[in-house]
Amino acid sequence: MFLTDIISILDARSFSSPWFWLVLLAIWSFGGRRVLGIPADVLADAGSSLRRYPSEARAEVVALLDWMSLNVPRWRMSPGVGAAITALICFVLAVLIVLGFGANLEMAQAIVLLMLPQAILLVLRVRLAAQLYWVLEAAELGQPVPEAATEALRRINRYRVLQMAISLVAVILAAFWATRWIVLHPHGV
Repeated sequence: MFLTDIISILDARSFSSPWFWLVLLAIWSFGGRRVLGIPADVLADAGSSLRRYPSEARAEVVALLDWMSLNVPRWRMSPGVGAAITALICFVLAVLIVLGFGANLEMAQAIVLLMLPQAILLVLRVRLAAQLYWVLEAAELGQPVPEAATEALRRINRYRVLQMAISLVAVILAAFWATRWIVLHPHGV
């Protein structure tokens, strides 16, 4: 009895299930609050400090570089590990795409609509971490702190714009595809 209740909650009819929409909302709501583990308020404080005092190493700017020095090295990976993770993600996405759009399975389509944009963002995050690693290296080798922070914020803001664009397109595409699916399959078949 309990098991059937759980199965009915986790219905395979993804697009008409509130769970799909809650997961979609959670992924895109929480995904933009931090960049590589750096809180948005640290980024905002450092940006406003650099605009007001462009040549001073104020506490907000130093805090940004501290957060970067703590979080950016966690995103670095060896080429072998990166290749293995890339291969695994591509394999899983390829299987889900074939099952979802080739075999017309609703659950696989829903997972693709959730995972594909996240995979793209993962590539962008790893790329951003590599770029920020070199910004940190330059700061450690003597580049002035405001210049390093300005360069880091420029790269982070470019990533945030791409992230917003990808999230907007992903949510619109998921909503469109889910609506299309529900209209074409009103009884789930």
